[in-house]
Amino acid sequence: MSDVAVISLVLASSSPRRKELLKEAGIAFEPVDPPVAEPVHLGGEVSPARRAEALAYFKARAVADHHPGSLVLGADTVVSVDGRLLGKPADADDARRMLRVLSGTRQAVITGVALLGAGRRSIASETTFVTMRDISEEELEDYIASGEWEGKAGAYAIQETADRFVTGLEGSFSNVVGLPMELVCRLLRLAEGENP
Repeated sequence: MSDVAVISLVLASSSPRRKELLKEAGIAFEPVDPPVAEPVHLGGEVSPARRAEALAYFKARAVADHHPGSLVLGADTVVSVDGRLLGKPADADDARRMLRVLSGTRQAVITGVALLGAGRRSIASETTFVTMRDISEEELEDYIASGEWEGKAGAYAIQETADRFVTGLEGSFSNVVGLPMELVCRLLRLAEGENP
């Protein structure tokens, strides 16, 4: 992935995980926090993938309006299990509720990606299935106390200590971290007119 050279890429995110993934891939970028709050309601009939894509586009569009001539990358991650959609927890109680929902399940982690600029508008998503073992109440309280859940879709960070709860992963690991790098690199190559 390090062979992807992009001039004037703007990341419409303040996420340290997304920044780190792009840096590790050798992609130069400027991080810009989207200037407006993302919408909470998109309608009840929107699928998890479409919701993630819509929010990624919303973030990218908000930043692209202020960075003409740049490629702008937006992303949003959600977790879906048994028809329930989990975003970022509002507080510790919300994180506790989410982790209880996810305990002992196979869930879908979906990241929507939007790339705008250079006369292009690419919107896509990646889904990774994560299987978690049952989490005991003691483990749950220890994890809540760690604070790792803050700002994480589904209230956990697989790249930190929550990996101990995971027994199976089907798909992209970086997607669960917050940015599906295989998909991102493919979209960047398309934007540059290269073969994906």
